[in-house]
Amino acid sequence: MQLENQIAMTNPAPAQAPVQRLISLDVLRGITIAFMIMVNNNGGRGSWGFMNHANWNGLTPTDLVFPTFLFAVGASIVFAFDARLARGATPGQLAGHTLQRTVILVLLGIVVNGFPFSALDHLRFYGVLQRIAICYLVVGLFYLWDKRVSTKIAVIVAALIGYWILLRWVPVPGAGMPGRDVPFLDPDLNLVAWLDRHLMPGHLYENWTTHNLRDPEGLLSDLPAVATALIGLLAGMWLRTNKAVATKSKGLAIACVELLATGYVWSIWFPLNKKLWTSSYVLVAAGWSMALLTLAYWAVEQKGWFKGRSKAWIWPWLVFGSNAIVAYMVSELLPTVLDLITIHVDGRSRSLLAFLSAPIFTHISNPGWAAFAFSVSITVVCFIPVWLLYRNRIIVKV
Repeated sequence: MQLENQIAMTNPAPAQAPVQRLISLDVLRGITIAFMIMVNNNGGRGSWGFMNHANWNGLTPTDLVFPTFLFAVGASIVFAFDARLARGATPGQLAGHTLQRTVILVLLGIVVNGFPFSALDHLRFYGVLQRIAICYLVVGLFYLWDKRVSTKIAVIVAALIGYWILLRWVPVPGAGMPGRDVPFLDPDLNLVAWLDRHLMPGHLYENWTTHNLRDPEGLLSDLPAVATALIGLLAGMWLRTNKAVATKSKGLAIACVELLATGYVWSIWFPLNKKLWTSSYVLVAAGWSMALLTLAYWAVEQKGWFKGRSKAWIWPWLVFGSNAIVAYMVSELLPTVLDLITIHVDGRSRSLLAFLSAPIFTHISNPGWAAFAFSVSITVVCFIPVWLLYRNRIIVKV
């Protein structure tokens, strides 16, 4: 791809710009976490289709949220690690901090899954924060160990093709060969679901919501998820070169087109599927993530739309992006807390969440708009604590 080819020209010792905070990357992270909060609190059954995940194969805007955050994690590693190395930190110290942060993210993910109470025999150990932790660990240590572009491209290609081989050509025990004995990417009879059922019986996400036993953040699908973060890492490495800003914008745009074209063509044979994190999905989602980063980079870094009055349009995203994990934790825990608090009104017991929502959202006749209004309201509420942290220049680092 053009982006990788242009970066590769800088190997083995790429010239890099001084380490500076990339405002456009903060904007990308902020937009992503805000939309993540919205779709995770989408208002329920009446919500519009694009505010929900695809049932199985296919793609909605909601399916792009998580991979975009992983993409941003990969890109951020370059700037964060290089900044600490420039300040005198050793690779060993960074590796230790990476491992420590991974453990904390995993524990926070388990807290989210188990809150407010969950029996240990049904506690879910997979999850969003856990997947972020795994990708951060693998990609972070990989970047510390080897900063060559060629090795990153090789691992991405191996992970995506290897994952396709596993799902397409390895028989599912007890079921047979995909595409011959069972449908290819059958929701239950696939290698990812089979492995998770044997590793984590009774601890999977869809134990309670359906009769199926599978998990959208299962172990085997971490393999292509790492590729998502690595593509973000490549974008970060490209933006750290000494190329002109306009050249960087062009490189991002070219990579965006190439990723989308390759992913959509591959999806003819290997369908887009967020729950299985298929290889075609990795490329398409990364393409759209690259498109958003391209737009943000062009507007902020090239056109300077973050100065003076123009700064107002990026301010909310900078606030969310500065403490993204805090915003996510609040969005996951606060609605549950409000739903657990019971109050008595007119002789009836109601949750505090229902009591606060009823006067506003029940009067909106269109269910889609009512659900959207609820989603926006939750996002605004979650904005308040991160705004207070941002105002006081507090960045919570795990």
